[in-house]
Amino acid sequence: MQVSHKFSVDSAVFDDGNLVSCAGLVPVMALAERTGLSDLLAQMVHIAAPRIKSGSANPAPKLATLIAGMCAGADCIDDVDVLRSGGMKTLFDAVYAPSTIGTLLREFTFGHARQLESVLAGHLARLCERVDLLPGADVRAFIDIDSLLRPVYGHAKQGASYGHTKIAGKQVLRKGLSPLATTISTDLAAPVIAGMRLRAGKSNSGKGAGRMVAQAIATARAARITGQILVRGDSAYGTRAVIGAARRAGAQFSLVLTKNTAVQKAIDAIPEDRWTPVRYPGAVQDPDTGVWISDAEVAEISYTALASTNDAITARLIVRRVKDGRHRDALFPVWRYHPFFTNSDEPLTDADITHRRHAIIETTFADLIDGPLAHMPSGHFGANSAWALCAAIAHNLLRAAATLAGPAHAVARGATLRRKIVNIAARLTRPQRRPVLHLPTHWPWADAWLALWRNTIEPHPPPHRIAA
Repeated sequence: MQVSHKFSVDSAVFDDGNLVSCAGLVPVMALAERTGLSDLLAQMVHIAAPRIKSGSANPAPKLATLIAGMCAGADCIDDVDVLRSGGMKTLFDAVYAPSTIGTLLREFTFGHARQLESVLAGHLARLCERVDLLPGADVRAFIDIDSLLRPVYGHAKQGASYGHTKIAGKQVLRKGLSPLATTISTDLAAPVIAGMRLRAGKSNSGKGAGRMVAQAIATARAARITGQILVRGDSAYGTRAVIGAARRAGAQFSLVLTKNTAVQKAIDAIPEDRWTPVRYPGAVQDPDTGVWISDAEVAEISYTALASTNDAITARLIVRRVKDGRHRDALFPVWRYHPFFTNSDEPLTDADITHRRHAIIETTFADLIDGPLAHMPSGHFGANSAWALCAAIAHNLLRAAATLAGPAHAVARGATLRRKIVNIAARLTRPQRRPVLHLPTHWPWADAWLALWRNTIEPHPPPHRIAA
């Protein structure tokens, strides 16, 4: 591709007041308004004793401006200025400057972040009322919990401390902040965020996990999830608090247990003839018997967890073992064992596959890191807590908009949605005082964009309907 004109130095001029850079924000923010996002922000978020009096004024439109900026790809506070360029100021009311938003965020404390967490849960429930965001939830839904460590630099970040994270499969010590998140997904739907809480980098991965799981289950029920809920997590969450929260809420659990003497004793007690080969990367199917010849096998045994406490529970200990690649030349196989504890009633191999799909939460983390959580923009811990929660709200809003855009976009990544749906240039005209957006001809994803437009701009669309 080549430039088809000969330009001079003065051929580029920033002088068009009707050009819109992010036309896709119109239907996205229309969806936010129709699901009551601004009302929830106004009702829930109150800063009674601000350090700067003007800092706490009008929190709802300021936070809505930040969420809109995140939907358009903002990963720092200054990026929100894109909403005040060209015709964007005509399209949207109450668009605040980045400096004003930064002042508000610095007023946030732990309690204010909890208020914003209530907005996240309440808005997800309203999105599910209007959009079929979690198809298959009447049969089964999954709540996954995990944490990540976002690196920060410099000496001015409150709460930043050294914690362990994995890079290329190796444990490393890194300075950062650690968000803990819960997601809700189904067999047919991409995950949405039920809760998020920012913690110091040195925090134990399971700190606060029991309460987060209990809140996530309550959020799922408020979002009209009527099917069986399965709570999944790795070894940091195979704890008394998480198991107890799941049981009290009537949910099933599938959690990795830290290998200790009791767990190892149970694994050693599994008879050799109970191990079943499973389809695994690198598995080969025997052409005569149809049996999978694999380096992975699974088995199960009854196990009582928390035996020395009043919360003792007996359920299935399912163990997957894989041949250790470090000992390929050994005379006898050397196995690595991966146990998890579950009270689900799925068949053995299906339960193993279902548990391993817990890794779907990593796709949500990848989405956030590729977007608003690319940075922790403030030196104030409370501001970064509010930033992380606004990122979660923006993630759910984009996921709902993608569902209304059609099946092809329902499971697309956030970066894909921003490129195809949100960040599309348009020219705003007002013939006979009637606003019209003129979008590019031959836009490859015009049908999806118009489907989202019809489903959000239409005055009263029926719930759970997607326009063709």
